Amino acid sequence: APQGCPALIPAPSALLQVAALERQIFDFLGYQWAPILANFLHIMAVILGIFGTIQYRSRYLMMYAVWLVLWVGWNAFIICFYLEVGRLSQDRDFIMTFNTSLHRSWWMENGPGCLVTPVLNSKLAPEDHHVITVSGCLLDYQYIEVVSSATQIFLALFGFVYACYVSKVFLEEEDSFDFIGGFDSYGYQAPQKTSHLQLQPLYT
Repeated sequence: APQGCPALIPAPSALLQVAALERQIFDFLGYQWAPILANFLHIMAVILGIFGTIQYRSRYLMMYAVWLVLWVGWNAFIICFYLEVGRLSQDRDFIMTFNTSLHRSWWMENGPGCLVTPVLNSKLAPEDHHVITVSGCLLDYQYIEVVSSATQIFLALFGFVYACYVSKVFLEEEDSFDFIGGFDSYGYQAPQKTSHLQLQPLYT
């Protein structure tokens, strides 16, 4: 490890990890396959960022920072999807399930204060599905998902600044360490003793 590097604790990365795991659980419960895949990649990237911090690897931190930019874009898309910005429609587009099912967010039926009432013998129900009505929710599931994604964006921006700062510190430490000589096993050679006394061959 570079000499003089601060003992930086990857607290932002750990917080991102906890938030990602929490989100992964609720996406699994709601069969939201696209977010599940994105969350898995995010968890792997956060682990990479933590490893880069502990092992003083600036390259891993740079990769982590690049992923956070993509993560912000993905969460911005989720916000637009649930708010139905532009031509996005939750009733028509089932992007979150890769169009494999009609499942919605887990919070749709399990939000705070929500009362779920099944509609029996509904002709609107597709095969192997049932129709329900949800009422009394203190906060609609769309807004819960929006708040969740907005929180992820905030944490990602904080993590991005953290990753850039720590990576910069590591690079500066590596540059100063190389300048003073370091421990380069390939380029370093111990000084050899020289003598002004030249040995001459002896003839007898």
